[in-house]
Amino acid sequence: MKTSCSAPRNVARVALFAAIACSSGPEATPTSEYANLLPFDTAQVRLVSGRDTSTLTVELAETPEQRAMGLMERPVLPADGGMLFLYSEVQPESSGFWMFRTRFPLDIAFVDSLGGIRSIHTMTPCPSSLAQGCPTYPAGAPYVAALEVNAGYFARRQLRVGDRVLLQDTATRRRKSRPPT
Repeated sequence: MKTSCSAPRNVARVALFAAIACSSGPEATPTSEYANLLPFDTAQVRLVSGRDTSTLTVELAETPEQRAMGLMERPVLPADGGMLFLYSEVQPESSGFWMFRTRFPLDIAFVDSLGGIRSIHTMTPCPSSLAQGCPTYPAGAPYVAALEVNAGYFARRQLRVGDRVLLQDTATRRRKSRPPT
């Protein structure tokens, strides 16, 4: 999940969670509620490392609401799945992500406008029940996309800083149905 390390982001996220919690019946699970609240389009992206190319199915987080929700409360992430956070403007190197309400460890690659991987970090779940208690993982480099995958994914495929994510692959996507407004 994206954070800009400021107090207003915490207030907005807490309000979003309160709205979700208040709209859920006792039989609803957080995962099903989030899936119905914010559908994500999916796409296949290629990751290029030397002579090797891997294909990954990603959910696309393009709106501020989708980026704020990210992978929160998901019980699992498929082995060859991920979430690609896309931005229309370059994000500063001080901007980062956190693991509030994320249940499993993730690797994150921050990607520049040419698809180059600028930095990679491993993030661990935050046990705090308060967003303010979670560490932030700053990018360390300007970026236009961030790719979250299961921890260890990049190492297993020998992907590192300088390798590429073919962002143009996101032009071909599978649209999720949108709930009525």
